[in-house]
Amino acid sequence: MSQELAYLGRRVAAGQLSRRDFLGHATALGVSAALANSLLAGTAKAQVPQKGGILKAGLQGGGSADSLDPALPAGAPPITFGRCWGEILLEVTPENGLEYRIAEEIGSSKDVKTWTLKIRKGIQFHNGKEVTPQDVVATLERHSNKESKSGALGILKGIEAIKADGRDVVITLKEPNVDLPYLMTDYHLIIQPNGGKDDPAAGIGAGPYKVVVNEPGVRHVGEKFKDYWQGDKLGHADQVEITVINDATARIAALQGNQVHMINRVEPKVVDLVIRGKGITIQNVTGRGCYLFNMFCDTAPFDNSDIRMALKLALDREQMLDKILRGYGAIGNDFPINSSYPLFAEIEQRKYDPDKAKFLYKKSGHSGPILLRTSDVAFPGAVDAAQLYQQSCAKAGITLEVKREPGDGYWSEVWQKQPFYASYWSGRATQDQMYSSAYLSTAQWNDTHFFNEKFDKLLTEARGELDQDKRKNLYREMAIIVRDEGGVTVPFFNQFIDATGPHVKGFVKHPARDMCNGYALAQCWLEP
Repeated sequence: MSQELAYLGRRVAAGQLSRRDFLGHATALGVSAALANSLLAGTAKAQVPQKGGILKAGLQGGGSADSLDPALPAGAPPITFGRCWGEILLEVTPENGLEYRIAEEIGSSKDVKTWTLKIRKGIQFHNGKEVTPQDVVATLERHSNKESKSGALGILKGIEAIKADGRDVVITLKEPNVDLPYLMTDYHLIIQPNGGKDDPAAGIGAGPYKVVVNEPGVRHVGEKFKDYWQGDKLGHADQVEITVINDATARIAALQGNQVHMINRVEPKVVDLVIRGKGITIQNVTGRGCYLFNMFCDTAPFDNSDIRMALKLALDREQMLDKILRGYGAIGNDFPINSSYPLFAEIEQRKYDPDKAKFLYKKSGHSGPILLRTSDVAFPGAVDAAQLYQQSCAKAGITLEVKREPGDGYWSEVWQKQPFYASYWSGRATQDQMYSSAYLSTAQWNDTHFFNEKFDKLLTEARGELDQDKRKNLYREMAIIVRDEGGVTVPFFNQFIDATGPHVKGFVKHPARDMCNGYALAQCWLEP
């Protein structure tokens, strides 16, 4: 109980949780108001953010094709840098609540088809212009345009119309959607001047840092924006710097040598090695992220359902979980949802069955090797995981050929381009958002080429269903469709494992994504 309250107290000190909510949690834990206030006072005193300095991160997942256009980022460096220079309408808290940012209020009609967002006054872009409702409208228009390449396109396809009405932005949907506020938390939806329609990659936003260096796949630097609307709530350092370090060993060495103050994607097998560094802290948190192997459902030989099922049954998940994640995760079941999502429903766990896999593989009529592409940047341990997959497939009579691809270019040349490859998803705030981003037929990031009319219909129905039990059953039916007919193989759900150096304070673990949901550089500070 004391650890939980201490954690919540640190969130209050970091500006991530209100004092009122803290006291509410304390009451629920049976702690008196006097004691809770005492604990909060002590934590706040110890957690006063220090100002100044250059806060540095060494991150995996960057490449030369990265862009400052918020529509495009897929890797940790551009996403984390976007949290520094950009600002969005609403954000998800670690408890899966909503925090108001550029929007200060949100409400809906009774049929949840019309939503109204009130836009704050006085928020400035880095170019000195004020953020207006028209900028918000233009941003949502750009990302929801059917010709858009935005990763948010799938979750915004249900929009019928967007308009500004005074300080309000009114969104009218084609169908009801009770989750719309959570859709507005998508990290792609950084509000830009005129929605980014003029220059989407200019890097002009309303976040705590201004872009001063942008070298894709190499280095990104932000300088403190003195007119940031939240004052000192975020942006404690004078500068923030991201160095792209895709090699895991080099990343650890940079942290241990004090070249950077924090790193992401620590491989479970080297956690013990990392903490040997003086003052280094492992920041691990269970969330909704999953590591996976994607197959294109419309590309031979994976357009054959027997091949897809054979490859799912030929995966020894328990062995892979034990050897790759070493306790820092949980077994997967070939759909991207776990118990941390609201309205999760249990489904029978798929098990390793080489005999049935061999039968289905033979039934498919396919012969010859199957090529699986992987890389160190796909997920921590992805190369070792692919080799284990190769071994378990061999017991089913399936020849899996593993090709190790270079990290630079993996997300631009392999992800969504090759028919069978290792990948990861960090998860989303709701099931609808996850499915709409990657499994809806029209999703921009439909990275398994999964096109299923029944699934699409159920997804639309679930969005407007107000009865939680009925909605839960709809999600269960959708999960079974993805599990049995889709092209995704999910061996396990990962923990996010970051590491911070001895002088880093203010790190708040978040189940949505690594690096404090991408905000580590914006919310942490350095102490002597």
